[in-house]
Amino acid sequence: SLVDVTGFVYLFDDWLYRGLVFLVLSCPCALVVSIPLGYFGGIGAASRLGILFKGGNYLDAITKINTVVFDKTGTLTEGSFEVRQCRTASGISERELIKMMASVENGSTHPIAKAIVNYARLQEIEPLPVAEVKELAGLGLEAMIDGTLVRVGNCRLLSRYNIGYPAELLKMADTIAVCAVGTDYAGYLLLADALKEDAKKAMDDLKMLHIDNIQILSGDKQSIVTTFAEKLGIDNAYGDLLPEGKVSHLEALRQDETKRIAFVGDGMNDAPVLALSHVGIAMGGLGSDAAIETADVVIQTDQPSKVAEAIKVGKQTRRIVWQNISLAFGVKLLVLLLGAGGVATLWEAVFADVGVALLAIMNAVSIRKTIR
Repeated sequence: SLVDVTGFVYLFDDWLYRGLVFLVLSCPCALVVSIPLGYFGGIGAASRLGILFKGGNYLDAITKINTVVFDKTGTLTEGSFEVRQCRTASGISERELIKMMASVENGSTHPIAKAIVNYARLQEIEPLPVAEVKELAGLGLEAMIDGTLVRVGNCRLLSRYNIGYPAELLKMADTIAVCAVGTDYAGYLLLADALKEDAKKAMDDLKMLHIDNIQILSGDKQSIVTTFAEKLGIDNAYGDLLPEGKVSHLEALRQDETKRIAFVGDGMNDAPVLALSHVGIAMGGLGSDAAIETADVVIQTDQPSKVAEAIKVGKQTRRIVWQNISLAFGVKLLVLLLGAGGVATLWEAVFADVGVALLAIMNAVSIRKTIR
């Protein structure tokens, strides 16, 4: 009958309209646009602070960090050593010692090597030509000068080759570079380094983020590392570590699956540990190319306090991304229920799609303003 046909057409139109409402609401624009934009906003805001994240996944990973391990030289300290004292063995003059040490260290980029070369330059001492230069990781350098093997590095370097040296050198709470000519001990240079201005603030900021497990790993002498750790209020400080020693220490930490570890370093020898940690953070100014390439996060300003800021940026970004997800799902679900009941119109559906997408985008863009 005509009444039945009219009723059918009315029902068809009604459900077609509701279907169109559902079709508009099913578009995932708000999620597809706002979530990656939230991470882009976080990466952009971090870069304005001098912190470079190499991907949005590291913004997420850094929010879970509960253990931070620092290298010492160049990371927590200025890394700009100055030679304060020169002591030689009998039979060799200070000028000869400085000339040999500067010659061996002339091509190295290590902060201690640069300090020795600069010291020689100030003394108007020209380095000698060297051959067969070899770097011994965590120990020092060796090279041939006029047919004689000269080694420059730490006390462990001399111990490895059974070269005798004064026992008092092991008790000194300062950084020293020792030298051996052939199989004989020749003397040492005493160097001084200082903590960075914001090193203590970096530790305080991390503790305010409830990160209490803070450690120092260093190839420097244990006495020196302990002294710096006491100044910073750090209980766990380990010195006398070769690069493989740092790797072993980090592997031991990773045995505890509850620990999420960030390692902060700057040297070429730190590259394996940066790769092993959950989040590797490199100093971009003083840092070696190997460390910067391996790291997940790069701090351009070389300030250790930026580590805490990086964690804050990650948490703020994650918070805004989840706000966008909740907003998109919440509004869409509400309008879907209203549309199923025939209450919501296409205008409400358009708002729930395009309008919510715009709100989510504006919220993502606001990261740059909230993070300073």
